[in-house]
Amino acid sequence: MADRDQGGGRDGGRGARPPHPTESAPRAVAARVLARVWGSEAFASAALDAELRRAPALDPRDVGLATELVYGVLRVQAALEARIAEFAAKSRWTTDPLVRAHVLMGAYSLCFLDRIPSFAAVSEAVDGAQAAGGPRVGAFTNAVLRRLAAAVESGGRSPLASAVVASAPGWLRGALRRSLGRAAAEAFLSAGPVPPPTGLCLAPGEDRDAWLEALRAAAPTATFEAGRVSKTAIVARGAGDLRRLPGFGAAWIGQEEGAQALAFALGARPGEAVLDACSGRGNKSWILSRAVLPGGAVDAADLYPAKLSQLRAALGAPPSTAEGTGAEDAGAEAGDAQAGARDGLGRAAATVRETYAVDWTVGAGDVPEGYDRVLVDAPCSGVGTLRRRPEIALQREADDLPRLADLQVAIARRAATRARDGGRLVFAVCSVLREECEAVTARLAAPADDGLGVRLEPAPFDAELARELAGGGDAFRLLPHVHGTDGYFAAMFVVRR
Repeated sequence: MADRDQGGGRDGGRGARPPHPTESAPRAVAARVLARVWGSEAFASAALDAELRRAPALDPRDVGLATELVYGVLRVQAALEARIAEFAAKSRWTTDPLVRAHVLMGAYSLCFLDRIPSFAAVSEAVDGAQAAGGPRVGAFTNAVLRRLAAAVESGGRSPLASAVVASAPGWLRGALRRSLGRAAAEAFLSAGPVPPPTGLCLAPGEDRDAWLEALRAAAPTATFEAGRVSKTAIVARGAGDLRRLPGFGAAWIGQEEGAQALAFALGARPGEAVLDACSGRGNKSWILSRAVLPGGAVDAADLYPAKLSQLRAALGAPPSTAEGTGAEDAGAEAGDAQAGARDGLGRAAATVRETYAVDWTVGAGDVPEGYDRVLVDAPCSGVGTLRRRPEIALQREADDLPRLADLQVAIARRAATRARDGGRLVFAVCSVLREECEAVTARLAAPADDGLGVRLEPAPFDAELARELAGGGDAFRLLPHVHGTDGYFAAMFVVRR
């Protein structure tokens, strides 16, 4: 989903409000981000990036504090509000997003940041709340947080991981336990690091060890390590703007390591015709377009013409043959929004042959038949990306799952009609919930009386990486606490006509 925020805070979206003279700069940044998340369902990572770009004078420690406060508050929001409710008879402080942000950041500092003295945490929260809401709000904040500080001092701090688990909505905890088991569900919810590292994906033939050396030399204060799952992955922390690093857009792009694995799971080979059926802005198309060389071709389809426009500009594809058949980009994923700004898909060596704007739930549009392989990275709850997008837990509801599952089945079955007889299709989601994973693949494999004339038969993966992840089977999960990636699910089918 795109960052739809046009305001979210007292500045009404007109630009960054300068901090009050007594207001901490990193807390002011974090408060504006939280206000946007709550006020207009902005994605925290994109909103934080935008605010940090408006505050270039912040030193790395202040950037780190702002980041920790944003992600920390969102991950344990329910637990913090429960603690504050012990000392506040009324909840009117929650109605102003900026006041709410400063109160919760103060509570987070008291409960979980032992490096910040209690008096400093209270003082800074009072200053921020008073700047946002006036003297009475400041006095309220002072009284409540002083009581909380005394309670923490006498009773000790609770483990952060326990607060994260407790703060997850009940429906989500239940869904994760059904999908992963109780212990694994808790490990998933509390998995770190938060925020997770940035992923880089090397083009085929690039030497990962050589690039690790080059990147470390170019950004000595950052850390670069080899990925654990994808052999083309480098994971970076503290690297800043990727566009400033050598090789960006030609030798590598920015892409989360688990997302790379989904593209490689399709097993695209030289000379094959491949369809990226839900391409977004084209990160996976970038990988696939290189995998089919020489002699192959990759076409990209998506619901949103705006995404395809960005893909064409990046990958040099021709104009879409079906412009206007999809909606505007109001529902684009947050990760794609960041990709469009930072990944810089390279033009070198490979391109996407054609692009198609198509609503798969309605029909196949102008997308031709006969593809050897089809990748369906379907719209989903995004639960697998919780450590990167903690606001998802606040924005999703249990009722979303059946609706999304129906959507996923409709998209995958319609996209399957574009594969040749015996062609392969990978269904993938950035979710780990059974309702969007095994339950959907079972529906895809079952006989369907929908008149589409295709059958989907589960089949073992034929790509080395996916075979290893699936243990020779036809499906696999990636989990942050196991693989170090975001959470994903992928399943392989052979298409019969």
